[in-house]
This record gives sequence, C-alpha cells and structure tokens, in this order.
Amino acid sequence: QVELVESGGGLVQAGGSLRLSCAASGRTFSNYAMGWFRQAPGREREFVATISFGDESAYYADSVKGRFTISRNNAKNTVFLQMNSLKPEGTAVYYCAAARGGISTSISYYPNWGQGTRVTVSS
Repeated sequence: QVELVESGGGLVQAGGSLRLSCAASGRTFSNYAMGWFRQAPGREREFVATISFGDESAYYADSVKGRFTISRNNAKNTVFLQMNSLKPEGTAVYYCAAARGGISTSISYYPNWGQGTRVTVSS
C-alpha cells in the first residue's frame, strides 16, 4: 500500500491556473502508474489524467486535453497536475491514485487513493 497526500487545491478564477501535487510514501512508488480523478458536487468521480512509470506516457480525459498536464518526479515520489485555463465545471475534489502496472482510466484499477484536495473555480 502506498500513502498518497494531495495538496495545492484552492479557489481560483475561471481561466486561471493551479498546480496540484501528490506526495507518495511507500516502497513501490517508482513502479506505479499514477492517475488523477475528480468528483464534482452531485456528480460521479471521473477520470482526469494518468501517467506511466517507465516512459512517463500520459493520457487525458477529453475534457481537459490541452489544458491540463500530468507529470511525475519519481526520485521525489511526487506526481503533479498542472491545470491551466480552468473552467467552473472543473470545481471538484481532486484525487490522486496509484496502481502497479500500466496506465488506466478506470477507478476500480487503482487500489491506492489520497484523501483529495478541493478545487473551486469561480465564474
């Protein structure tokens, strides 16, 4: 099990930027694919972005392509989500997740989750 702690959430104006961080502790972080998910008020949790370990290939939800960037620093056991051009519909609690193996957009694929960090985008 990997412990994940998100940070960097807050209140931002539409069109603004925010960078989320997820600090991981544990023995196997370097072998884990990482993902970001979000859950907006009154909605189901949804996939945002994921990144592999080996080649750091990334995959994004259509709703955030071109605006969000996922990255990781394996040496520092940290994954990031740079969010640009934020929209009000981006208001949500953002969660990072970790799993052994390749990337996945599926919530059920990830056994390790952080507690989330709240992002509020004002219009």
